[in-house]
Amino acid sequence: MEHNEQVCLQICDLSKQFTIYNSGKTIHACQHVSLTLNKGEFIGITGKSGSGKSTILKGIYRTNLPQTGEIWYASEKYGWIDLCQATERQILYLRRYEIGYVSQFLQLMPRTTARQIVENAVLERGGKAEEARREAEAILLHFELDDSLWDTYPNTFSGGEKLRLNIASAMVKHPRLLLLDEPTASLDQHSKRKVRDLIELLKQEGTTMLGIFHDLEFMENLCDRRYNMQSGAMDA
Repeated sequence: MEHNEQVCLQICDLSKQFTIYNSGKTIHACQHVSLTLNKGEFIGITGKSGSGKSTILKGIYRTNLPQTGEIWYASEKYGWIDLCQATERQILYLRRYEIGYVSQFLQLMPRTTARQIVENAVLERGGKAEEARREAEAILLHFELDDSLWDTYPNTFSGGEKLRLNIASAMVKHPRLLLLDEPTASLDQHSKRKVRDLIELLKQEGTTMLGIFHDLEFMENLCDRRYNMQSGAMDA
């Protein structure tokens, strides 16, 4: 397959289904989805819950594998690589250095404080200890996470605090490709503004982003293109 040098990600005829074995029911999460995402572009996907939006992001991040289709990504290290066929070692490298994922749910690490979670994200991308400390403090301040919480374990945080921490740890890595799964789901308007500020900054830096949203107002004048998912199919 030939690839345009301006393209960051190309999804070709992606289909994914899940089988509920105790009932024998098959759910068609996404069907024949094709999408091209240019470098530095921000595409937003809307649609009702259960329409297949998250399945696309999880396929890119390789949380799950599709039954059919290809997901071509222009990697800085590997060149053009089909994420559906990439090895586990390649996927781990890409997650560490090139592809970020913001989920509305924080994956808690045992005995790791909020500050350490963000610092570890900087260290993972190759930053030094002092750089990690400085950048972690800056982004935690940006999201107005109370400094009394920085050195505590986030299992006691509210939903909004966990989401802000999750966004902070993903954005501080400045990934080449950032996947956003309902990044403003449990945030108030002030916190949404903070998220928007950083998304705009990442756009200026050239980060390519693909996000799914229910908040249409948040997307206004932010996304370069918008698509809608209905029953696993995508419409422009």
